Amino acid sequence: MNYQLADRWHNWDTLNVMKATTLALTLASAATLALMPSCANDPMTQANSANANASQIARDSRAALRSLCAQNPGARALRGKAKGVLVFPSIVKGGFVIGAQGGNGAMIRDTGEISGFYQTAGASYGLQAGVQEFGYALFLMDDEAFREINRSGGWEVGSSPSLVVVDKGMAGSLSTTTVAHGTYAFFFNQRGLMGGLGLQGSKITRIHPQP
Repeated sequence: MNYQLADRWHNWDTLNVMKATTLALTLASAATLALMPSCANDPMTQANSANANASQIARDSRAALRSLCAQNPGARALRGKAKGVLVFPSIVKGGFVIGAQGGNGAMIRDTGEISGFYQTAGASYGLQAGVQEFGYALFLMDDEAFREINRSGGWEVGSSPSLVVVDKGMAGSLSTTTVAHGTYAFFFNQRGLMGGLGLQGSKITRIHPQP
């Protein structure tokens, strides 16, 4: 490889690293603000509501839930008994030492109706680097979960004692006879280079997007 070509490759790598780092820092800043004591009226949440589209979030959330239930027997078993399912079809996660993730979703009730829209944002710290996209759904099995999710200051879902993250091994053994309470989280459509997924440090807040 000649020097000119090597320089081009070096410049391309540097540009992409800079882009990824900028994205990660932007996400981290938003997530850090979201995790501070706040409510649905804080500036970040208001800006998100103003730029979000309720119809698009509803369509994407319904489609993601249909796909998840078609592919995952555990999700399919819980769907019929859950009081509601909060679906975040697309979460973007980025990090370089400081990690952050965020996205919007909809609450789909057992009647099939959309009863509200929410944002999720989170920050984490440690050895991490990269960008990835994924979705997750929270199956709310009882009324206590609804009280948590509509707290005025938001719900720090990762610290909830009733939250169970369902992996592939557990999904096959779930049934409506063994699950009646709590909140069950399913991840789906993971794309990217980062490691494992989790909800630690994540906060869910209600938003009021444009129709």
